Amino acid sequence: MPHTHEVTNQVPLPYGHNTAEDPAVLAALHRAGAGWAEAELRELGALAGTEQAAEWGRLANENEPVLRTHDRFGHRIDEVEFHPAWHQLMTVAVEHGLHAAPWRDPRPGAHTARAAKFYLWSQVEAGHGCPVSMTYAAVPALRATPELADRLEPLLASTVYDFGLREPHGKRGLIAGMSMTEKQGGSDVRANSTVALPAGDGTYHLTGHKWFTSAPMSDVFLTLAQAPGGLSCFVLPRVLPDGTRNALRIQRLKDKLGNRSNASAELEYEEAVGWLVGEEGRGVRTIIEMVNMTRLDCTLGAAAAMRLGVQRAVHHADHRRAFGTELVHQPLMRNVLADLAVESEAATTVALRLAEATDRSLAGDQGEADFRRLALAVTKYWVCKRGPMHAAEALECLGGNGYVEESGMPRLYREAPLVSIWEGSGNVAALDALRAMARSPQSVQAYFAELDSVAGADRRLDRAVDALRKELGDLTDVEYRTRRLVERMAVTLQAALLVRHSVPAVAEAFIASRVAGDHGGAFGTLPVGVDTETVISRARMAG
Repeated sequence: MPHTHEVTNQVPLPYGHNTAEDPAVLAALHRAGAGWAEAELRELGALAGTEQAAEWGRLANENEPVLRTHDRFGHRIDEVEFHPAWHQLMTVAVEHGLHAAPWRDPRPGAHTARAAKFYLWSQVEAGHGCPVSMTYAAVPALRATPELADRLEPLLASTVYDFGLREPHGKRGLIAGMSMTEKQGGSDVRANSTVALPAGDGTYHLTGHKWFTSAPMSDVFLTLAQAPGGLSCFVLPRVLPDGTRNALRIQRLKDKLGNRSNASAELEYEEAVGWLVGEEGRGVRTIIEMVNMTRLDCTLGAAAAMRLGVQRAVHHADHRRAFGTELVHQPLMRNVLADLAVESEAATTVALRLAEATDRSLAGDQGEADFRRLALAVTKYWVCKRGPMHAAEALECLGGNGYVEESGMPRLYREAPLVSIWEGSGNVAALDALRAMARSPQSVQAYFAELDSVAGADRRLDRAVDALRKELGDLTDVEYRTRRLVERMAVTLQAALLVRHSVPAVAEAFIASRVAGDHGGAFGTLPVGVDTETVISRARMAG
């Protein structure tokens, strides 16, 4: 064989590790009182690090969902076919409780345990996380009408993934979706024009066109429509109690930038049958419970993508040689890798702190509820915004090898913008933070209480906190400068959490660069003196 066919200096496949070997995750799990879930987490992490799991992710994305509007005889069926790999991913997620375990078993730390699992398994494939997240988020919204929750919650919390269109109570487990936006309004859901008229039997008939419905093959959907009493929330099943198909007509599947494994559709309601959730006229207030839960998962998804990206970059640098040594020993590459690792750990730490706040607020801690109200909007804005830049830099660490589909990095890059758009794009999230501060002053107090917990630990951080307090005291042109304000709030919160919970090397690198401003416009511009070895070591794949 000619010597040109020899393969040298190529990096081994990035499999055979345990994604649960993540120091930030394990520490957060125990802080939240969820140490009981560590064995479950390690079991899932071992599977997430396998080549088999990666193959499921590849196949699910390369074999996209297909819409079948009619059967061969001309009957309307509105079905979406998925590759078997999609069902494998969903089965693992549901069996491990990523979709609803805390509602079934609300022990201390249950939401943090679930968040950690969602974070680990999202590193395998992001698209199927959408129906998983919506199912998790549907339960608290449905509880606004206890009789509906009593009927549906046990099936939504089941650990059986039972795909297929059948009457909900004839299935062993259900998946929930959400359908809010319409073509004329988008994020302005109060502009929705879908109409819901009482049918006289306790149900409503909905007529309208939903512009974006993710996972249209879910069993039930929460949706918004204009009832006689105003904008209201409804639950619609795909199959009615008598076994007939509900009139949810799938017009087309969206051709998206990323998230290719997951079907997203335009739906038309033709007097579709639905049940009122909550009260008429209070639809936004009812469904906001679902939105807040999915916003947490947006943040977790962004953090998971960063973790995957930096791990792949470090793995490549550990094994690829250039200019006489491995890339990981080249000073400039160490700067890039450490910078990516710092960003990743900051995202993970704040996301899991919000999961802990979810646990505590549901247990009755009002201070944690106030903190979560503001910190979630702030963090959703910033962490999700950082995702695309992080993915691009991680891809570049692999050079040309990272630009080809086989590396998996292009899929990571295409997926990255989604979570910044889903459940409110950047402006919506930033303005929601502003709204929280205006309507719930106690949320501002709770936010600063979190920062004050590390007062005196670092003078640069203390100055940043003082500057924030001053800035919040001046409301001149506040809406115009909201993004800048919310970014500073997010970065300062991340810094405080890293000081409190991470190792000094990570906290120092983050504060010096992000808080004190000793940083350039791109990743890889950390100041001299950062302990890059400690920082990078926390991002390495471990068995």
